[in-house]
Amino acid sequence: MPIFQWLARKAKNRNRPVAKVPNQLLEESLNEKITGNLEETIAFIHSLLGENDDFAMRRFHVFGQYPAVMLYFSNLIDQGLINTDILKPFMYRPPHLEGKGTEPHRLKEVLYNDTLYHSEGMLESRLIKVVEAILRGETVVAVEGLDEAFLIGTRNVEKRAVDQPATEQVIRGPREGFIEPLGTNIALLRYRLQTADFRVKTMKIGRLTKSKVAVCHIEGIADPAHVKEAERRLSAIDIDGVLDAGYLEQFIEDNHFSPFPQVQNTERPDKAVANLLEGKVIIFVDGSPFALIVPTVFSQFYQTTEDYSERFLLMSAIRLTRLVALIFSLVFPALYVSVISFNPELIPTEFAVAVAGGRAGVPFPSVIEVLVIEISMEVLREATLRLPQQVGGALSIVGVLVIGQAAVAAGFASPVTVVVIALTTIGSFATPAYNAALALRLLRFPLFILAGIFGLYGVMIGLILIANHLLSLKSFGVPYMSPIIPGNIEGMKDTLIRGPLWSMKKRPALLNPQNQNRLGGGAGGSFNPKPDRSNDSSDLRNERGTAAHAGRAPDHGDSSSGNPH
Repeated sequence: MPIFQWLARKAKNRNRPVAKVPNQLLEESLNEKITGNLEETIAFIHSLLGENDDFAMRRFHVFGQYPAVMLYFSNLIDQGLINTDILKPFMYRPPHLEGKGTEPHRLKEVLYNDTLYHSEGMLESRLIKVVEAILRGETVVAVEGLDEAFLIGTRNVEKRAVDQPATEQVIRGPREGFIEPLGTNIALLRYRLQTADFRVKTMKIGRLTKSKVAVCHIEGIADPAHVKEAERRLSAIDIDGVLDAGYLEQFIEDNHFSPFPQVQNTERPDKAVANLLEGKVIIFVDGSPFALIVPTVFSQFYQTTEDYSERFLLMSAIRLTRLVALIFSLVFPALYVSVISFNPELIPTEFAVAVAGGRAGVPFPSVIEVLVIEISMEVLREATLRLPQQVGGALSIVGVLVIGQAAVAAGFASPVTVVVIALTTIGSFATPAYNAALALRLLRFPLFILAGIFGLYGVMIGLILIANHLLSLKSFGVPYMSPIIPGNIEGMKDTLIRGPLWSMKKRPALLNPQNQNRLGGGAGGSFNPKPDRSNDSSDLRNERGTAAHAGRAPDHGDSSSGNPH
């Protein structure tokens, strides 16, 4: 259909009460192509984008002879780049063509091969692609008589500098963190993965935002089934807009009603690369500083990147401490309520007397007391997160001290309850992953309510239900409790404790990697952890003593060769 007929039909139907849908006008012109009539092209694009104040249209003549137009959004482009690399070359002939005429049938070839001073240039004949290019921040040049337009990459959006991750504390390791532009994030991975096996596949998700999503993996290590499954789940998403990686996480997880996260996120490039080397898949969204890691198992949520930067004995102890804090934050309030309410004989007599004395003036049962203090603590924590940083830290400390002391003095809570809730909150802070700590905070409430109703039996029932749920979970087909259940000896070297790096010769079998060996030296990898003592200082002293006794200095090189040092 000619473009003028399409515009006439649009004007005729403009006053009809038609239901608007996203991109309706573009969908109607899906097959429309550039005809070579410059005015038709301008009219079509202006009808869609012309009502925007930042839409710019600059008419000029190619080589002073052929009418042309340049179209772009002024807030998305680099103005200097347009002037020097597009407008000037299109208006003036190249030096080697001075004095020569350019026939119309060769104009497209001359402009593309001899004139355009930009590496990101392409030709496009479909009008819908031309409009989408302008919306992405590219500059479009259409010339009279040409059935294709030039799409030139001139996007220049302000971005923040690469800085330390805001949500993941770096103790030892690189201080770089992902930022919003997708290209920068992929560059941070390529900087660390200088291999031709690193693969990046992009797609667009979102009918209105058309957010660019990248799926990254290492060819020859990642399981192709996991890569295809990630691409399948992403391509099935049909939504108006994707503003953050968290949108995709909610669509691609296996169990949408589980409190436990089945997709891990990170702001650290070194952590993303470490997971790629294990055979996992990384997902980026343009505009989000978070990378999604799939598949994911539960043990990853109490591990940190620093675990592999320090010596294994020390970090194994720290990892066990984190695991104890994780369990502590889940069951400690429930155990306290069940023992105080149903089984006080389980605690020592002196301590039971002290607890009873502290609770003498409290009018509520222990379960109501713990519930009130827990809710107060959650409200205070949420308020601290939402306040500006200048006053948030002061509120978190002063608020806890003042409210806790006032609650004890007023008789709303006993001192032991305040101590239990404080230790539980500190234990939840020790969990490195925020989303995993949030799940434990949520499960804490039904657990101590069961404890208040059934005592220790309720605690055991709740823990059995949680364990049964964890065992039933999967992340992209991988059991959530791997490598503990199902058991894998090689994988357990990096679960409860962190084994030496030289002992972890194979990649995690739960990911079904194509190349299982990650330590060199043959099929199983070989490394001798014992140091070479051949150059020990005592041996050097003996060598010097023997040489001095012989009346000459030790010979550390071939002095007769005449080579300069």
